Amino acid sequence: MDKADEFAAWPLTEMNNPRATDIDLRSTREILQLINDEDRGVIDAVAAELEHIAAAVDAIYTRMREGGRLIYVGAGTSGRLGIVDASEMTPTFSVPRELVIGLMAGGEEAMFRSVEGAEDKLELGREDLVRLAVRAQDSVVGIAASGRTPYVIGALQEARARGALTISLACTFPAPIHQMAELYIAPLTGPEVIEGSTRMKAGTATKLVLNMISTTVMIKLGKTYGNLMVDLQPTNQKLRERARRMVERTTALPREEAQALLDRAGDVKTAIVMHHAGIAREAARERLAAAGGSVRRALARE
Repeated sequence: MDKADEFAAWPLTEMNNPRATDIDLRSTREILQLINDEDRGVIDAVAAELEHIAAAVDAIYTRMREGGRLIYVGAGTSGRLGIVDASEMTPTFSVPRELVIGLMAGGEEAMFRSVEGAEDKLELGREDLVRLAVRAQDSVVGIAASGRTPYVIGALQEARARGALTISLACTFPAPIHQMAELYIAPLTGPEVIEGSTRMKAGTATKLVLNMISTTVMIKLGKTYGNLMVDLQPTNQKLRERARRMVERTTALPREEAQALLDRAGDVKTAIVMHHAGIAREAARERLAAAGGSVRRALARE
């Protein structure tokens, strides 16, 4: 392989950014401006993948309605972003912790410090999927900015062998992980300001895509009413106040009456259905259960 072929084989995320070759000679303000200018392209790179993201969301939603799980698999920054997104689903949407899961090469220790060599082993990815007993209803999203992390490839191979939905997310194309997946998402963010530092533009794009996937799936599952997170867990004072404000906004009740209704109902969704349907708490909960937890569908039964 000559030098030209070698560079052509590199993923976009590993190439050198010609606009930043003198970054160490620039002033603080100029460095910040360059980083900001480069970041502007991330939104367009994600926008170019909306059709692929939509296909992934619809496929995940279909499987989650049948009891499937959403599983993110990654290493380094990609793995951490998957874990962060997964960890937010329970407090935001009150889903069980085992419904959306983040797996990372090297395990929990790697969340905070590098575990040398963990991402380079195909078998570790396979073993983590075996340990989770992945099945056909599950959806596995392999995340690797460079598109070639062995741990992620191994996980996708095992997921596919078990009949699970496989989706690849990488900031380059073509890439080995795309070849392992049924669906792919490839926001092309280009070379980083610091060569290979994919915690930057690639990390931002990955965060955006994961937010879009998980949030849209939860909306489709009825975890919101309009744009209100009516399934939140009010585990602190801020969230308790937010819960009361949601009841106020959706019922037009004064603050004290909204709080009293929320206290009787026990949760925001039940309070809204009780008020608009004019029914008692247990009847409201039964209606919500029949509607798959969706306030909108529960009230449509009127």
